[in-house]
Amino acid sequence: MFRSLGRHKKARRGYPAAMSDERPKQWEPRTGAEQPWDPEDLAEAEGRDPTPANVERAREELAEDGPAAIDRTVP
Repeated sequence: MFRSLGRHKKARRGYPAAMSDERPKQWEPRTGAEQPWDPEDLAEAEGRDPTPANVERAREELAEDGPAAIDRTVP
């Protein structure tokens, strides 16, 4: 009734086969700074309303500090 779909590949170090090849050498936390952010997103992440003044301040902060502006705000 049920057919085997094949043998599962043995994994290294006890990880499932699907994870063994994908696992990075060293774990690096993901902060969100590696993706593009709009000034509106940064203003809201800081707990501010996306008013024109707050969006402009966030735009300047992103232009000046780049991903560091996100790293300071988003844990």
